[in-house]
Amino acid sequence: AGIFALRSCGEKTDAGDSIHRADEKPVAEFKSADKEKPTEPSTTSETPMVTFIELGSVNCIPCRQMQPIMKEIEEKYPEKVKVVFYDVWTKEGQPYATQYGIRVIPTQVFLDADGKEFFRHEGFFPLAEIEKLLKGISIQ
Repeated sequence: AGIFALRSCGEKTDAGDSIHRADEKPVAEFKSADKEKPTEPSTTSETPMVTFIELGSVNCIPCRQMQPIMKEIEEKYPEKVKVVFYDVWTKEGQPYATQYGIRVIPTQVFLDADGKEFFRHEGFFPLAEIEKLLKGISIQ
């Protein structure tokens, strides 16, 4: 039921791949899509108003194009927006594809301070559009 593995940008297939616990730590990668070891997302002492979750792969071109945008959002709104990246082509990130029911990568999911999804976008999401979204909910 609903378990799938993403094989390429925009393509999904049914698969019997093993699923790992959803409580595993997120994988974050902001500096370079060519790095072998992703880094943990930064944490702030204050609860963020928004969690911006990027579900993609460091091997997907549109996903790689999102890397500098995620970094800029993280730097511009460090106390208000928490940025998290899950590489859904890895064993560690695959459960998040199922958890968030994604169909294509990249997919951006925005959660409010209570962890409730309030917006979702599929494909490349330009910085200006993300900032419009954030402005619309009084983040800026």
